[in-house]
Amino acid sequence: MRAVNFRAMPGPTDDETVIVAGRPSLIRAIGRWALTAVVINSVIGSGVFGLPSSLAGFAGEWSPVTVLIAGCGIFVIVLCFAEVGSRFDGAGGPYLYTREAFGPALGFQIGWLHIWTRLLACAAALNVLSSYLAPLIPWAGTPAGRASVMIFAMTLVTVINVMGVRQAAWTVSAFTIAKLLPLALLIVLGVFQIDRDVIATQTVAEPKWTEAVLLLVFGYGGFESAVVAGSESRDPRRDTAFALITAMLAITLIYCLVQLVVVGVLPDAASSKAPVAETLGVLLGPAGLLLGSIAVIVSVYGWLTGFSLMGSRIFYSMAEQNEFPRALGSVHPRRRTPHVAIIINSAIGLGLGLVGNFGQLATFSAIARLGIYITTCAALIALRKKSGEPESYRAPGGIALAAIGIVFCLWLLSTRSLAQAWFLPVIVAVGGLVWLGMRARRASVSV
Repeated sequence: MRAVNFRAMPGPTDDETVIVAGRPSLIRAIGRWALTAVVINSVIGSGVFGLPSSLAGFAGEWSPVTVLIAGCGIFVIVLCFAEVGSRFDGAGGPYLYTREAFGPALGFQIGWLHIWTRLLACAAALNVLSSYLAPLIPWAGTPAGRASVMIFAMTLVTVINVMGVRQAAWTVSAFTIAKLLPLALLIVLGVFQIDRDVIATQTVAEPKWTEAVLLLVFGYGGFESAVVAGSESRDPRRDTAFALITAMLAITLIYCLVQLVVVGVLPDAASSKAPVAETLGVLLGPAGLLLGSIAVIVSVYGWLTGFSLMGSRIFYSMAEQNEFPRALGSVHPRRRTPHVAIIINSAIGLGLGLVGNFGQLATFSAIARLGIYITTCAALIALRKKSGEPESYRAPGGIALAAIGIVFCLWLLSTRSLAQAWFLPVIVAVGGLVWLGMRARRASVSV
């Protein structure tokens, strides 16, 4: 069996298949703007609807400035992803980049870590979905209702993704538009209602700039998973950089304007548990509160659809390299999707959601993400030194940007406590055992 070529293939066209001898293959159906929507959807989940109150508590009326500071920091890492991603057209994202730059052992660990990052984030999102649905449908707040909501949500997104990558991409694009509409309404209505007296209520005695920036860096996370389905993008070497840069600029603008409106319209925003919904309530009355709650549900569900699309492709890519069981690399003969990987990915995420809670799961996912950022920044340096296909996008001052990105991530890791990060070495150790087991299996098969 011949594995998918990681490097450039000339000019893939719409619906071109990724050629893998002897079995069904994937199709290239994700265009440039659909990929941009995937990036936006991967970043803007439920966090934007709760983030403004926490930021107001840390930095008060200056909290919109912290959004820009954090946006600049994360954009350095995004530019590194844009350059490295423009070298490849296969599935896997950071796993693929690290494997090519530093070899299969470290590549496996990054793929393994990325899988758990996505699974933990999925579990956290499922908890948010059930929490926000409960006020609208009280039964959803009961133990049986909570479990039923999670099972129904994951079943539906799994079916959509198994049906085909086109259907999944269309669904993600539709949900991306749907989740942006209430935020756009908030910005359009609120920017003309900003009140200096309301801003005066946001003052904090001792601004905590560092904590605000740290929180925002995690709020900007998720873009690293939007580039995983390179084998199903029409022209990933050209579109990856465009999608990442365009989406992250748009997200920074949205985050900044939302924060500005919240602190300018909602008095004492730091005490609000649902700042976006309550701000819409100030602007539109009770209908605004209802709209805010529905917006969270739509946003989370759209995120889950993207999770099922992208998370499963990490399993698929690792199975392609015989680092996971071959069944995970299976492609449905008619739907042309990695159906086994999609189902397994959704089942594990659902299981974690049923047994976990939002706060713990979100923290674990955020910390694990930093390791992925570090290795991709380092991959930029390593790949520039290697011969082979050049990148389609070259980040200005790329080596310096990569170094800054690595230092930035290490600083973020240094601020986390052992109680928050204890699971990271555990996951890495288990991953090492899985990799050794799969290597032994490959060796026995080859004999």
